[in-house]
Amino acid sequence: MNRYLAIVPAHNEVGAIAATIREINAAAREFDVLVIDDGSTDDTAAVALAAGARVVSLPFNVGIGAAVQCGYIYALMRGHEVAVQVDGDGQHDPRDIPRLLAVLNAERDTHLVTGSRFLPASGEGQAGQPGDGHRSTAYRRLGIAVFARVVSLLTHQRVTDPTSGYRMTDRIGIELFARDYPSDYPEVEAIVLAHTYALRTREVGVRMRPRSSGRSKISTSVSIYYLLKVLLAVSVSALRTHPQTEPGPLSEAAP
Repeated sequence: MNRYLAIVPAHNEVGAIAATIREINAAAREFDVLVIDDGSTDDTAAVALAAGARVVSLPFNVGIGAAVQCGYIYALMRGHEVAVQVDGDGQHDPRDIPRLLAVLNAERDTHLVTGSRFLPASGEGQAGQPGDGHRSTAYRRLGIAVFARVVSLLTHQRVTDPTSGYRMTDRIGIELFARDYPSDYPEVEAIVLAHTYALRTREVGVRMRPRSSGRSKISTSVSIYYLLKVLLAVSVSALRTHPQTEPGPLSEAAP
C-alpha cells in the first residue's frame, strides 16, 4: 500500500474512468487509486477494476459529498498520509498532482491545497488570469465569483476557485473530512469547514479540461437555486461552533 491515495468519485463515468485511472498511474505512481462508484447504472465499477483501481461500490447514488467522504474514511482506516480528489470525468489533469504534493510537503503548516482554474498552471501570476484549459459558462463564472468573494471574507484570505473539486489534504485533513464532510454541493462549504478547524489552505494554478463523458448536474435552470442553497449552507457552517483544535480520529467502531 502506498502512503498516498487518489480518491476518484464516479457516477456513470464508463466513458472516462479508465483513461482517468491510467493518467493518474502515469503521472503519480506513488498514489493508490480508489474509485468510489456512486451507484452507477453502467459498467463504471467493472471498467475501473479492469484498469487496476481499487473500487468501492455504493448500493445507490448518495451524491458527491457522501461519496468523497467514503473515500476519506477509507484513507483514514487504511493509514494513508495524503489524499487527493480527482474527478472521474476527465476534467482534472493528473499531471498536476505532483505539483500539489510538492506544495503540501514544502509548506508544513498547510493542510489543504486546492487546484484553481483561475490561477496560471505555472503557479505564478495574479488571481483572475486563467491558465490553459477549460473555462465554464458565464452563469457558472458569476456564481464562482460570488462564492469566491463570500469565502474570502469568511476565511480572511483570498480564494479564487471555491468550487474546485481538485484538492489534496494531509492526514489532519483526512481525519477531519472522514468525520465531517458536506453532503450536497460540498466544495465551497468544505473550505469554510477547514477554516473553522484552523486548517491552513492554499491554492495552486492547475489545468482544467472539458469533461470527456457524462453531464454536469448543475444546469443553467438550477443555477440560482444552487447559488442560494450553497450560500445558505456556507453561512450556517460559518455560524456552527467548532473546536479550534486538530480533529481527533474516528471511533474504533467506525467501519
